[in-house]
Amino acid sequence: MKLNYSLQSGELQSGSPAVILIHGMFGSLSNLGVLARALTEDHQVISVDLRNHGDSPHESLMDLPSMAADIVELMNDLKLTSATLIGHSLGGKVAMQVALNNPERVSDLVVIDIAPVTYAARQDAALDALNLLAENAIHSRRDADGLISEHIAEASVRAFLLKNLARNPAGDFSLKLNLQSVNQNYATTLVSGPTGDPYKGPTLFLKGEHSAYIQQKHRPIIQQLFPNSQLEVVVDTGHWLHAEKPETVNALIRAFIETKTPTKA
Repeated sequence: MKLNYSLQSGELQSGSPAVILIHGMFGSLSNLGVLARALTEDHQVISVDLRNHGDSPHESLMDLPSMAADIVELMNDLKLTSATLIGHSLGGKVAMQVALNNPERVSDLVVIDIAPVTYAARQDAALDALNLLAENAIHSRRDADGLISEHIAEASVRAFLLKNLARNPAGDFSLKLNLQSVNQNYATTLVSGPTGDPYKGPTLFLKGEHSAYIQQKHRPIIQQLFPNSQLEVVVDTGHWLHAEKPETVNALIRAFIETKTPTKA
């Protein structure tokens, strides 16, 4: 699948050092924009929309192997022999799957607040809110915000979800997200963990201190699949640590890419 992407820091040339940023569930390529801007000084940065997200094509198949293959296809199209992959949440799982299946294409790997495990399926308020938007006529973003406020109390989370809205030909708003595929796969393929042979390249896991996505019980499988990995905990943050403490997270990632050691600024 040909993913929608944006390129920062000039025209991409064959063999140029590159970083690929992969957003999480319900997101789009703009979600890691602050990190992208922090990396463009020294790297060419490619931000992607995963399949069924943003402006990328829709497809009923939505699992980690297919999404990882999309990233490899993009690398082939851009003539990238290898790249640094950085992924948040679902994007981190996709990045891990690429590394496990195609280690020669991943120079190093950064995984933001997700573990290589299968998570228990659960009811998700964000998905409930998006389904509510899909079931109703949306005439304005203000109306949409009010509609989902009973499901999502945090204004910042509502703003994130509302980025999925785009004006349709009738002048109203509809979702760009392929919600049918998300609903179909949410409790099965999308909670699954990546699989494959261990990736021995340099890997940095970043955990939000107050997030439960990376737990002590996950450490053995992390070490098994990513034996050359290190874990850094970003204090006073949750799952959206790159948005909550961008300067700290950006400094950790920049230092890791340059020296393979996550030294804070």
